[in-house]
Amino acid sequence: MIAINAPSVRTPRGYSHAVRAGGLLFVSGQIPLNEAGDVVGDDMESQARQAFQNLATVLATAGVIFDAVVKLNYFVIDISQVPAIRAVRDGFINTDNPPASTLVEVSRLFLPGLLIEIEAVAEIT
Repeated sequence: MIAINAPSVRTPRGYSHAVRAGGLLFVSGQIPLNEAGDVVGDDMESQARQAFQNLATVLATAGVIFDAVVKLNYFVIDISQVPAIRAVRDGFINTDNPPASTLVEVSRLFLPGLLIEIEAVAEIT
């Protein structure tokens, strides 16, 4: 197992952005925080964009491209915002061959003001 942290993505103590295990990369939930640790945006589209950008940065740090993502897991405060999430997501994934995904509505995330958290599993070649 190899832990990976992206220098430009906020890293709390005792946390790994991703772990490489065998031929897979497991990416921890990425949230819409900037490098200073501030929540970016107060709407789903802005927050989804920042969370996806953080996810892309973690993948790149691990030497993986977004096309290698085989699974996305979303945790959202408001499931009615799925169209905004999909609009952002489609700018990152291959929409002709999208990864498997799961979306779960939750009552809250670990910081006030957060609307979305995204996990991923990617294949390492």
